[in-house]
Order: sequence, then structure tokens, then C-alpha cells
Amino acid sequence: MASSPTEIASDGITSSQPSKPWAIVTGGSRGLGFETARGLISAGFRTVLVAKDEGRLQRAREELAAIAPSDDFVFTHAIDFEASTPEALREIQNSAREILEKFQPLWGLPKVVVISHGVMSAKMSKTLRTDVDEWRRVMSINLDSVLALVNLYGTVMSDAREGRIIIYSACLGRMSGPGNAGGLAPYRISKAGVNALVRNLAHESGHGSRGFLIDAVCPNHSRTDMGGDDAPRSAAEGAACAIWLATRTFTPGSDQTGLLWEDNEVVPW
Repeated sequence: MASSPTEIASDGITSSQPSKPWAIVTGGSRGLGFETARGLISAGFRTVLVAKDEGRLQRAREELAAIAPSDDFVFTHAIDFEASTPEALREIQNSAREILEKFQPLWGLPKVVVISHGVMSAKMSKTLRTDVDEWRRVMSINLDSVLALVNLYGTVMSDAREGRIIIYSACLGRMSGPGNAGGLAPYRISKAGVNALVRNLAHESGHGSRGFLIDAVCPNHSRTDMGGDDAPRSAAEGAACAIWLATRTFTPGSDQTGLLWEDNEVVPW
């Protein structure tokens, strides 16, 4: 794809093709987030990778830049998503706001935000065996920091009547089937909270009728640091549904949003 003339900012960011869509992907340095970013880049998005480890972010950027039309289409931003206090939660939101302040003047609002970061709870973290520190750690990363991002990016997208947020949840967060059936209590309950957040915000924002979409994804058991090497799906297979949600054609009134999806199909709650 040929590039139009570019205007180079002092930090090397170009403002070419301002209408070209861009996306923010948290957890983008590895696993599902990395594969989601790869898919979005292939679909023509500029992409900002967000994660805690700056070294991993840089390595991910270098790998993804090789498939982008030019290396200025992949950027990184480090955020630690463990929000153990209200002050830490505000710091996360302020850091996430810096991404908007940096890129919005060049490219407008992001079209897509994919929230991929998360942690598993301790192996023996049944409800009555989970201490408050483990509960707080998992909830702060899997739910509190997610709310902070949705609150920030969802507000600007809803006001603009355009944009999509996709959150990696889990089928273990369902209220049916294999969902909240015991064990890994902080993880399961944090993902149930994500599913409830998505459903609640979809109701509040008109189920896509106002141009803003919000959805949750169950990637199934995938080969990531969390899923392990023996998982039946590759990370790319686990990311495919999120990429589809980010790029699908949506018709208000006939298509659905505010749901939990797996393999491009709605999963019962």
C-alpha cells in the first residue's frame, strides 16, 4: 500500500493518512493480545501495544513492525495494571489517557480498544481458601483496571458515537455451563464481573444503536503463558474472534452487542 506524504513529529510519529483507523491493545506484548494486534495490523490498523514489561513490548513491536506497512504503525506504552488502591487505579487511567493525548491529535479517536491483559488466580484459590491479598490482586487486574479503561475510552467513543471495545473474558465467568462451578474463585468471579460490565454498558449505550459497541470474548483454552503449552488452541486461534468483533460489519437492530462470544457465536451467560 502506497503511503501519502507524511508529516513527522518530534518523536518520530507520522501523521500520514489521518483517516487510517488505529487501535489500542492491552496485554499486547504476548499471547492473545499480541496475536490480536497482529490481526489488526494485517487488517490495516495502526496499533498501540500496552503492557507492563517495556522489554517485552519493544520485542513485540519489532516483530509486528515487520508486517506493518511501515514501522511507524506500531507503538508501545507501558502500564502496570495492578490497581491495589484507588490512587493506583487513577494512575492507570491517567496513563491510559496519555495515549489519547499523544495520538488523537494526529489520527482522531481510536476505532478499537481490545483489553487483553489479565492474570490467573492461585491454583488452590477456592472461595474459602482465598486470602484477601490474592483476591485483591486478581480483582485489581482483571476487573478494576478493566473498568478504568472502559470508563475512559468508552466515554469518548460513546460521545463520538463510534468505536468498539472488546474485552477478553472467559467461559469460566459464565453463570451457566462450566462457569461458576467452583475452584479458581477470584479468576472466575472477576471474569463474571467483566461479563456483567459488558452487558450493563451495552444496555446503557443503546445496544449499538448509537454507534458504540462493547463485547466480551471467550478465547477458549489457548497456548499462552496462562493457558500452558498443552492447550488445544494456538494463541492465534484464541484471538480470532476478537479480531472478527473488531472488524465486523455491524447493523443496529439486527446485529448484537453486549454479549459473550466464542468462535464468532454468542455464548449463553
